[in-house]
Amino acid sequence: MAKIALITGATSGIGEACAHLFAQQGYHLILLGRREHLLEKIAHHLVDKYAIEVKKIQADVTDKENINYVLETLPINWKNIDVLINNAGLSQGLDPIDKGDTDDWDRMIDTNIKGLLYVSKVISSWMVAAKKGHIVNIGSIAGKEVYANGNVYCATKHAVDALNKAMRIDLLPHGIKVTGIHPGAVETEFSIVRFKGDEGRAKKVYDGFDPLVAQDIAEAIWFAVSRPAHVNINDMLIMPTAQANGSLIKRD
Repeated sequence: MAKIALITGATSGIGEACAHLFAQQGYHLILLGRREHLLEKIAHHLVDKYAIEVKKIQADVTDKENINYVLETLPINWKNIDVLINNAGLSQGLDPIDKGDTDDWDRMIDTNIKGLLYVSKVISSWMVAAKKGHIVNIGSIAGKEVYANGNVYCATKHAVDALNKAMRIDLLPHGIKVTGIHPGAVETEFSIVRFKGDEGRAKKVYDGFDPLVAQDIAEAIWFAVSRPAHVNINDMLIMPTAQANGSLIKRD
């Protein structure tokens, strides 16, 4: 059987771009996302275009019991996962700490940290048994520095950065690679989700400069995954040319 990649948050943005790129490289795919109609559409397209096999999982990574169930009940031949791309993540709101919405905080913590952990615990146990595998965690420039009003989102991505290092240590004896990919400004649904559907406000985030696009990050992930067995890309920080750090962007 061809190699298998499991991608969370696979229905849009970086996850969808990874699905296309890995399918092009001949991987069979497990696509995990919340929106069933988009999973169906993407899977149908990939199967038709690349003649690969796709397993669809409609689930929310924050639902621990369901995530355990849907992964553990995969057919045995689909559990031989070579690559896990922990892409599911989000930001909610952009408020100072004293005005933050605690429901937003919970959603970010549940998705960006706990959801990543729920999926990783199951898949890493299979990789340990197989003595092989590669886990790619999608972080952010927000996991390297903190910017104004980013407080809890930045905290969650700093946690992802710490987990990259911790997983690499814990999984080293088993020959499993761990890579952290940290994008700057990427124009996807990210800002629309952050601003809860306000497309006008989301669009302004990218006014006056060329942001990264999902394909840029998918190509970086593929570069890391496609290195020889003796090479691991520990950490990659990817920024638009116009962005110097988490908050400084040159706009025309």
